[in-house]
Amino acid sequence: MKIVIISDIHGNLEALRAMPETFDELWVLGDLVSYGPNPAEVVNLVRKQATVVVRGNHDYAAGARTDPRCSAAFRAMAEATLAYADSQLSQEQRDYLARLPLLVERTVAGCRFLLCHAVPSEPLYTYCPGRSPRWAEETAKVRADVLLVGHTHIPFKLAIDGCTVVNPGSLGQPKHGQARASYAVWEDGWIELKSCAYPVAETIRKIQVMPVSEDVRQGLAEVLRTGSVPARLASEKAF
Repeated sequence: MKIVIISDIHGNLEALRAMPETFDELWVLGDLVSYGPNPAEVVNLVRKQATVVVRGNHDYAAGARTDPRCSAAFRAMAEATLAYADSQLSQEQRDYLARLPLLVERTVAGCRFLLCHAVPSEPLYTYCPGRSPRWAEETAKVRADVLLVGHTHIPFKLAIDGCTVVNPGSLGQPKHGQARASYAVWEDGWIELKSCAYPVAETIRKIQVMPVSEDVRQGLAEVLRTGSVPARLASEKAF
């Protein structure tokens, strides 16, 4: 049994299409839309291919037209690109995003998984990096062998008292210092963090013609080009 786990696609169709793995199941940890140029196409492809999808803060923002509660660093980008996504998504797609589950439990080959976007106790908005001591509190409250989370765009794997916390990083807007799409693979009891190249220049080309401000276009392109938060925004948490 091979499961590919992805998160934070953010409308990046090129990254989604480039992911090279075959799989028995595809699990998606939220944030299909916002920031990227192809929100509708990403939603359609995920719905076609994924077995499990949980709701991210940007999914809920796009679906219910609410505030995604982004950091100050990315607020202008989120507002502009959510408005763009609103013009691209159908009402049926917005309803789908708004109604995605916050938490999903699965058991595969005796391994108990819990999936959410941020943290189990607050699945949409809490920003919890891999080094945070909060993971000990979160894993103590759940019954899972593997806790799968996204939201931070930074991949990590962490073992805490019999529970493995895994963040696959971001497929569509990586911030781990490389312009490569990040994901994870679980196969026969072993989970591995992986990444792949994708046509970054093509995604940036599409961003450059989006109906958003030049500042927003430049910021989005810089994140994709460098795989990190722009230096001028580095003092802010960015997600």
